[in-house]
Amino acid sequence: MKDASVTAKLPPRQLGRKRSSTRAELSHIALQLFVERGFEQTTMDDVAAAAGIGRRTLFRYFPSKNDLPWGDFDDLLTAMRAHLARVPADQPLVDALREAIIEFNRIPTDEVPYHRQRMTLLLTVPTLAAHSTLRYSDWRAVIAEFVAARRGVDILSLQPQAMAWAFLGVSISAYERWLRDDRSDLVELLDSAYDMLGSSFDESRHR
Repeated sequence: MKDASVTAKLPPRQLGRKRSSTRAELSHIALQLFVERGFEQTTMDDVAAAAGIGRRTLFRYFPSKNDLPWGDFDDLLTAMRAHLARVPADQPLVDALREAIIEFNRIPTDEVPYHRQRMTLLLTVPTLAAHSTLRYSDWRAVIAEFVAARRGVDILSLQPQAMAWAFLGVSISAYERWLRDDRSDLVELLDSAYDMLGSSFDESRHR
């Protein structure tokens, strides 16, 4: 039986990107424990017990403790790839990427506290920072795939890889600024950061 005190803390279900899921709910529970006890001090057994599920069930959702803070990341990547696949061919490349990445990072109000906890952990806990390189690689791959297809080049060529790294870098910079200022707006910071890339990747230079 689920722990009623933990279940009561879970956010209401949302539509679209805001919809909660079992994976998201388990991630929320884990985040609370990581903040209260420390990441290294919290075990998968602790998370399973707090969620009122078995250890095996938890591992079906998350293969390791390092994956718990990421929540629905894989589903969001799938959604971003699908979004980019629907982009009109005449939409400027940087504009298309800006729109898709901002939607990927758009956070509902009741999710903001969890997301702040999540990103603080991912950017400051050494074990999680190391594991993040794998997740960031998956994220960059979605960007590089789109750029390569649009430019008609190999995904491993310089331009798709450079753009994927550039968008990741400015995104992380915006996140770090957001975490330092509770009054800041993440979408506004991301939008400003992507403005910096507009002239650098101006499509008119590649015609």
